[in-house]
Amino acid sequence: MRTRLADLAEVAGVSTATVSRVLNGKSNVSRETRQAVLAALDQLGYDRPGRDRERSAGLVGLIVPELVNPVFPAFAQYVEHHLSDAGYTPVLCTQSAGGTTEDEYVETLLEHGVDGIVFVSGLHADTQASRERYVRLSERGMPMVLVGGYAEGVDAPFVSADDSQAADLAVRHLVSLGHRRIGLAAGPARFVPTQRKRDGFVKALVQHGLAPDAESAGADVVNTLFTLEGGQAAALELLARGCTAVVCASDLMALGAIRGARSQGLVVPRDVSVVGYDDSPLIAFTDPPLTTVRQPVASMAGAAVAALLTEIGGERAPRTELLFHPELVVRESTGSAPDPR
Repeated sequence: MRTRLADLAEVAGVSTATVSRVLNGKSNVSRETRQAVLAALDQLGYDRPGRDRERSAGLVGLIVPELVNPVFPAFAQYVEHHLSDAGYTPVLCTQSAGGTTEDEYVETLLEHGVDGIVFVSGLHADTQASRERYVRLSERGMPMVLVGGYAEGVDAPFVSADDSQAADLAVRHLVSLGHRRIGLAAGPARFVPTQRKRDGFVKALVQHGLAPDAESAGADVVNTLFTLEGGQAAALELLARGCTAVVCASDLMALGAIRGARSQGLVVPRDVSVVGYDDSPLIAFTDPPLTTVRQPVASMAGAAVAALLTEIGGERAPRTELLFHPELVVRESTGSAPDPR
């Protein structure tokens, strides 16, 4: 027991006496300290004391489009952390091609009596999808928050990254390195984040004198899938047009763009620069480490859960879309523009 107490105290950053009070269910411990000790128990593989397994305040559904792109597991982890910290039990629903749809997950969650639902990059981000599904949820009084996209006419809080600014940051960085022909590997055109990235990209090219107008600037935008293969295909097309830099709509696409460049005998960043988006976990350890625009996932998840808990509590969260500012993270996949060939 002494060894266990010492180990737990070291990991939690508290005294062994404090660990003992938590394990024995004493009330003279702050909520933050109790959570630190319980987290240490989980980290070291110990079972929590039965008395500390508090009854869940309720179930909350969390629907994400997939788990292949590392940014979505990151969203899920942060959302689940905040929900658990508030006493709620998160129910994670992940989609896959040909599998359970968003609407089917919603029906299942409603059958299980969830208190609210968080949608991450769901059909609300697809301009071709009906908004009626969310209107019906709102009409039945189901608290919900929609992350990563905006749907006009839906009565719910929205939380998004500023995708337009993200594209602008990437272009500014590449212009500062001397690039004059920059392409955008974007996702499918029907998605709100894609449209916003395109708008920011086009405006930045015009602003920096790289294109005379928006129509000309849009010529080097390639719409493809949010996948490694999509990024590779888009990069090959943009490189064939003479682009010396490629801005990508996701880190996965950026890795595909690097693979595409290498298939043509090009070296990144000597011959072509590549910028990703998200700053997904482990992306700093790719070859080369990826320059990317960081999506503030932790802050967005915290805001989404806060808004949902406000709605669950019977109060109305603000309906103005919360836009979070992205951050350029410069690593080694971008460099000075190559000399004209």
